[in-house]
Amino acid sequence: MPTKVHTADTRARILTAACEVIADIGFEKIRMRMVAERAGVSTALLHYHFDTREKLFTEAMTHSFANTAVDVERDAETAPAAVVLARIVRSLLPTDPELHQDWRLWQELWVRALRDETTRVFAVDLYAQLHGWVSDAVQRGIDSGEFTPTDVDDLSTLVLSLSDGYGIRLMLRDPTVTLDSAVNAIWHHVSGALGAPAVPPAS
Repeated sequence: MPTKVHTADTRARILTAACEVIADIGFEKIRMRMVAERAGVSTALLHYHFDTREKLFTEAMTHSFANTAVDVERDAETAPAAVVLARIVRSLLPTDPELHQDWRLWQELWVRALRDETTRVFAVDLYAQLHGWVSDAVQRGIDSGEFTPTDVDDLSTLVLSLSDGYGIRLMLRDPTVTLDSAVNAIWHHVSGALGAPAVPPAS
């Protein structure tokens, strides 16, 4: 295996392990040794790639978001814009085990960001990336004529805000909120602003 490919594979394995461990026990309890063991690498190799817990944490968050985005956008150039946007809405909620893990990571990020300025700046930047992800999908639909023109920034901010609110209640297992009701509530605002189908399309 070429060195660059091997290095990239090792980093990905470490980051995947870090996501799992942080979600399981929380950032404050994590030790680099735990991540190394989960990834099946030596502690020395882990430190070669990530010299601090903080760097490992931020890279793990970015890795988690990037993997979700790649999956959701797999056929964004050919699928209807409403289908892609509905996928994004679902991916912003804890709709499956992997996204449930992502949400645990986000909760760790929020808590740490309240106490650490570097993490706060990173969190704001990550939200900007999420906002851009939603905005790009909406704008593609408008440009293609599938969506009615609207204020893209405002709608994207609303989608993220609603997703955070419903996501927290789902993570708390609030009996008054279900995945279907959360998706439908968010999509109600999307469809109303964009002239999209009233029912979120299947992905």
